[in-house]
Amino acid sequence: MKKVWMKKLSLAAATVLIVSGSGLYAEEAGQAATQTPTVVTNKAVIADIVKLIDVAGKQRMLSQRIAKDYLYVGKKVAVSKARKQLKASLEELVSAHKVLVDSINDPEIKNLLSFVELSIEDFKATANEPFNIDNAQLIIDLSESMLEGSQYVVDSLKEKVEVQESAIVGKSGKQRMLAQRIAKYYIAYQAGIKDKNTIDQMKAAVAEFSEAHKALMANPSNTPEINRQLNEIDRLWKIVYKFYLNIEKGGLPLIVFNTTDNMTGKMNRITAMYVALSK
Repeated sequence: MKKVWMKKLSLAAATVLIVSGSGLYAEEAGQAATQTPTVVTNKAVIADIVKLIDVAGKQRMLSQRIAKDYLYVGKKVAVSKARKQLKASLEELVSAHKVLVDSINDPEIKNLLSFVELSIEDFKATANEPFNIDNAQLIIDLSESMLEGSQYVVDSLKEKVEVQESAIVGKSGKQRMLAQRIAKYYIAYQAGIKDKNTIDQMKAAVAEFSEAHKALMANPSNTPEINRQLNEIDRLWKIVYKFYLNIEKGGLPLIVFNTTDNMTGKMNRITAMYVALSK
């Protein structure tokens, strides 16, 4: 059964969406395929595309969360929660991918989605393998490929719907990914992948989250509820980012797991509110 959020993705005004290499177009159902399409200006249709940006954006987060959960299970930290989350995230990744495949007709993006589908199969297989350093490194590599592919889809959709809402949804949605990325690299280091890249990627994720958080806090279109949620994250972030940067010392994997999940959940709700503003 499809998720509730999938059911809410409407085809506004009985419109068939076509994302082409030359732009985003809408073609009325039943209209001759040979007729020259027109650039989409229908606000309801644009709102649907903003929803797709959110879907593709969430795939970025899931790519990081799946790898993180595998590593947490392997390190025997928060095992029950991580295992349950891993299973749910894999299922959501597959379901969301189907939404993207069914909704996007751009040949270049569809080709990329075909590659992502192969990566998903590898991801699922590796996530069910016993934990060892080789598999840990493999799942991190796969998560990076998945992240790159999902980011490409987000960027492509944002280019074709040049509205302010698409930019803010993309930025807000990326915070979900960055929170999970922080936890992924933190536990990767504790699991034995103690190279410079692990440390650098962790610090880069912390810096990017901090910069984007400031931009979101300053966004003039924020509703009072969005500001309230962002302020909650702000209070937490000012304390916990120091824990994350202390990756080489370690010792706080459970705190990292819980706080990054907390921020991911809040950013998911905030992103949904930004999507609602585009309607």
